[in-house]
Amino acid sequence: MGTASEKYSMSPVEILRTPDARFESIPDYPFRPNFVDIVDIDIGALRQHYLDEGSGPAVLLMHGEPTWSFLYRKMIPVLVDAGYRVVVPDLIGFGKSDKPADRAIFSYSRHVAWLRGFLDALNLRSIRLFAQDWGGLLSLRIVAAEPDRFEKVAIANTGLPDGRGLSEAFAAWRAFARSSPEFPIGRIVAGGCAKPLGEREIAAYDAPFPDERYKAAARVFPSLVPVEPMAPGAVDNMAAWRALEHFQKPFLTLFSDQDPVTGGAERRFKESIPGARGQAHAILSGGGHFLQEDLGVDLADRLALYFAL
Repeated sequence: MGTASEKYSMSPVEILRTPDARFESIPDYPFRPNFVDIVDIDIGALRQHYLDEGSGPAVLLMHGEPTWSFLYRKMIPVLVDAGYRVVVPDLIGFGKSDKPADRAIFSYSRHVAWLRGFLDALNLRSIRLFAQDWGGLLSLRIVAAEPDRFEKVAIANTGLPDGRGLSEAFAAWRAFARSSPEFPIGRIVAGGCAKPLGEREIAAYDAPFPDERYKAAARVFPSLVPVEPMAPGAVDNMAAWRALEHFQKPFLTLFSDQDPVTGGAERRFKESIPGARGQAHAILSGGGHFLQEDLGVDLADRLALYFAL
């Protein structure tokens, strides 16, 4: 499908594909690319990129906004060495995956459907899940709908919002994403870390986005969070919470101590989900919103132990 060019048309929807040359100098990212086509009945086939490293029980690592699989480069080797098959997709609109150029294409439900299509395409079962940011908002919907697909769940710095309002910090972030003349992805990620990122790492987060046209998903994601009871996604998330209140499999929270957006969100998971009882929940010291950057090896060590128990 398509060619090596950076823009092509499968339908009236403009689809952008980041040129491979943008990824030639990514540091500490030696992983082989894999691709699968996700079929959307309104758009056609979208090419989704993912990493698939190691062998053994499947571990699924889910990134969020506005990152990509590069976020997990420190954690993948630890989990592979621990005996796991580690699968890390780039969400549609991010990383090496295709990027619809029209913000109106993106919706919460469509992203959930794309993720379900990805899991079905790879026939992933008995999954050990770790999800952060929008990775949690999406994958927890599937945990709620298909609990038998998952063996264990761990989450960090995420939530499952169902219209209960928004914090001041998130309101500012949403307004910035909507209207800022420039949306400097690499600098945004750096601002969400407790430890400084080097220029090469910042450039790696910028790599999927040659110009503003490629940033539609990144721009729109904050506006898709259902912060009002009748917002799209709120009712579905309420139903997901009701399902998760019966989820008996192990459920672990590993939030960080320096995230102004999701701090405290772990309490509802620990109180509401039966599988969270008795788990070794932790607030990890020294981590910002993107704790995979700040605490990647420690986080991976904790997950390897948890997944093995």
